[in-house]
Amino acid sequence: MPSRSRFEDERADIVAVEIFRARLTAGEEELIPAEFVNRMIDGENKVRVWREYRGLSASDLAEKAGIAIEKMDQLERGASDGSLDAIEQIATALGTSADDLT
Repeated sequence: MPSRSRFEDERADIVAVEIFRARLTAGEEELIPAEFVNRMIDGENKVRVWREYRGLSASDLAEKAGIAIEKMDQLERGASDGSLDAIEQIATALGTSADDLT
């Protein structure tokens, strides 16, 4: 199979940006400030970063997600990876996906 030309690569990039912009306009995507993205890239706990980005305290998020504050604390400290159910509940409470938290 021949590789794509530079023109085809550029066209694919343009289409991807157009799709992202349409999803952003529809509220299906969001832009996250670099400060928060960099914290996650640097290895900071993603649950904590998303929680702080959303302006929630740990106890507020735990209540909103329907999990114990102790479990939230363990997740944020890295003492526990959390069950898939707990991660999904937290993701829903944060308005993001479980993939964004793992």
